[in-house]
Amino acid sequence: MKVLVVDDSRIIRNGLSNILKFLGHEIVGEASTGYEAITMYKEFVPDLVTMDISMPMRRGIKDGIQALESIMELNKYATVIMITSHGEEELVLNAIKSGAKGYILKPITEEKVINSLEKVFPDGWI
Repeated sequence: MKVLVVDDSRIIRNGLSNILKFLGHEIVGEASTGYEAITMYKEFVPDLVTMDISMPMRRGIKDGIQALESIMELNKYATVIMITSHGEEELVLNAIKSGAKGYILKPITEEKVINSLEKVFPDGWI
């Protein structure tokens, strides 16, 4: 699967990318802002986007939910899994209503990534 990893933390991006590569997926891009995520989505049209919910505003895109909404406008079938922290339950619900297919709670582990992929891709993700 081609994956776009979006998070303002380089440490989170690297860790998630390494887990996904280990699981056999291709990382087509890494973005640190919602604006970059939208631009890279248009360029690479990945099979999966992992999107941090809370990111700083850049070029009018306030957070991961706004970036998600823009990606869903580009492709209503896009598969986006949100990355979130404890205490962001309301944001997760908003993201699901906006089209996210699932979420992963920080801290990110291989087990959490696998569980999320199994829920989002019940027919197989490898």
